[in-house]
Amino acid sequence: MYRLTLTALAAAIIAVPAWAGSVQAKEYILTAVKPDKLVMVDLAAREVAKTYTIPNATPGVLTITPSPDGKVAYTLINRWESISGIDLDSGKEVFRADFSEGDIRTKGMFGMTISPDGKEIFIVQSPVRLGAGEYEVMDTHIAVYNTADGIGAKPVRKLPVPRRTAILTNSTDGKKLYAVNWDVTVIDSQSGEVLGVHKIRNWGRKDHSEPDVLDVWPQWEQASIFSTPYYAVRTDVAMDHPEAFQTGMLTLDLESGDFNMENFEPTAAIIFSTVVNPVRRNEVYGVYTTLTKIDIDKDVLVKRIDLEHTYYTINVSGDGKEIYVGGTMNDISVYNSETLEKIGRIEMPGGADQALASMRVIQR
Repeated sequence: MYRLTLTALAAAIIAVPAWAGSVQAKEYILTAVKPDKLVMVDLAAREVAKTYTIPNATPGVLTITPSPDGKVAYTLINRWESISGIDLDSGKEVFRADFSEGDIRTKGMFGMTISPDGKEIFIVQSPVRLGAGEYEVMDTHIAVYNTADGIGAKPVRKLPVPRRTAILTNSTDGKKLYAVNWDVTVIDSQSGEVLGVHKIRNWGRKDHSEPDVLDVWPQWEQASIFSTPYYAVRTDVAMDHPEAFQTGMLTLDLESGDFNMENFEPTAAIIFSTVVNPVRRNEVYGVYTTLTKIDIDKDVLVKRIDLEHTYYTINVSGDGKEIYVGGTMNDISVYNSETLEKIGRIEMPGGADQALASMRVIQR
């Protein structure tokens, strides 16, 4: 009887995880559609799991920054003049920061990130004083908000930042901010002190023009590597030479701080945004009218396929097996990361467009 009881107890303990233990986190995509909807997509089910209406959000949602625990989505809304934090369980607005006050109109300029502990939101702001006959352009800055301040939050500090900063991200330890503008400015997240600069436009590379970068989409959460394409012209060959125009890949490791820029092909397609595979970290995928796969160890194009329409933004599953392309129109398409074969499609609610909205992957 005693042995039987112990056996039953052991069996019960072993069985507990199957029904009562912690459930393994699933991956979801957070995106948004016009004019005021936040959308959570169940990637395994290939369907929209929840849709949330964001108060006073029109004409659309721009940057989306999820909390590290996947419970709250912070969105840049209201003509880029407010942040709204939406609880993903209740659908309630739990955070609100309205930027403009009195005669100062302040816009958030794409760049927004959250500290690794989820306690602070950082956003690049561009204020203008509205006069009777003129606008006074004021200095850009990073406004820092405590997420615990909830509705009606005000900045707890402001840090200087160069103009044209459209991407803002943290180092993985939270001590540094990386502000991507003409260069990458490395900033102390507490004091605002400039700790260093990674040169982009001012790279001074021999036989090359200044490079050009367009990037406003945050999608580094899986590999903790920021990546973006750049375009440059070789000055050592004629303009009609087939290799005169070059496309390259910029990567910034948010853990180590390693920064790299290398050409990988004579320009053959436009790429808007890219993402690094978190498992095969030499693989970068880019999107616009095509889906592109690049090997950044060898600095070569691996494969490129045409897409059914334009997509602005791209992300990747945590196991590195699936690629998600979205933004622009009313769907997210899913591709096998090895073959680039299309394996799924998720339609947005009401057929609404995502436009410039971010597309972030969370676990919950």
